[in-house]
Amino acid sequence: MRIRRVLSTAALLAGVAAAPALLVAAASPALADASPSASPSGDGSAPTEAGTSFRTATEIEQGVQATAGASTGDYLYWQFAADAGQRPTVKATVKLPEASKRSGTETWQIDVYDGLRRRQACQYGAQTRTAGADASSVELSCTLRTVRAWSEPWADDPLPGTYYVRLTATALGATDLGLPMSTELQVDSKDIGGSAAVDGSLAKPLVPGIAVKSASDDTSGDGSGSKTAVLSSLRPDGSGWWSDRWVWTAIGGVLAALAGIWGYSLTRGRGRPSRIPPGA
Repeated sequence: MRIRRVLSTAALLAGVAAAPALLVAAASPALADASPSASPSGDGSAPTEAGTSFRTATEIEQGVQATAGASTGDYLYWQFAADAGQRPTVKATVKLPEASKRSGTETWQIDVYDGLRRRQACQYGAQTRTAGADASSVELSCTLRTVRAWSEPWADDPLPGTYYVRLTATALGATDLGLPMSTELQVDSKDIGGSAAVDGSLAKPLVPGIAVKSASDDTSGDGSGSKTAVLSSLRPDGSGWWSDRWVWTAIGGVLAALAGIWGYSLTRGRGRPSRIPPGA
């Protein structure tokens, strides 16, 4: 009987120990679907121009390289959408004017703002760089903190919604202003997953109005018309209900069950001693 109990307990422990592997295997397709992938822009072409202010910022999709030609000294603006659990990385390459036309070194900087136009700090990356007098290009990058689904009103955490990118030269000679230059910009995100999940979510993403237009059905008769905000067409895709926190929660439950079975096997003892008769 004792051997039979030992074998049954060993079989139970083996079955419970195999449960985490089965859960991870079953969750793998869902995790693969939850990871972001680069997708082309809606019209099949990448943007070839940039805005000159927050209100005219050019919309770009993540994973699509945008290009723009401008003059040295201009402020260039783009906007993209980021969802909770993503860690966006903005990379920009500035192709400088010919070295023979420049007066010396140039310093370029890239800044990222959220939907409330709060400047977001870069977790790492070369946000500001100085190009030498003979350099042909300069590369900038900024990796933001992980976007949170919810945050306290006083906090400056990244939240789901629209993000603005501003690129400009911060230090250059007066004779360099107006020289032609070109830029390449791309935004990619890494899906951090359940480790960045929080309890709570925004009612709506931070997607502010970027323009104002008159309502088409003007019934007032005075020609003034009502004004309505034109919202950005970019929206976070939404990560859905699935999170890898489900997998780790299930694994934790299985480990807790194993610990309970092991503790019970230690404390229950070996049963009635053979020297004590039944009913004694």
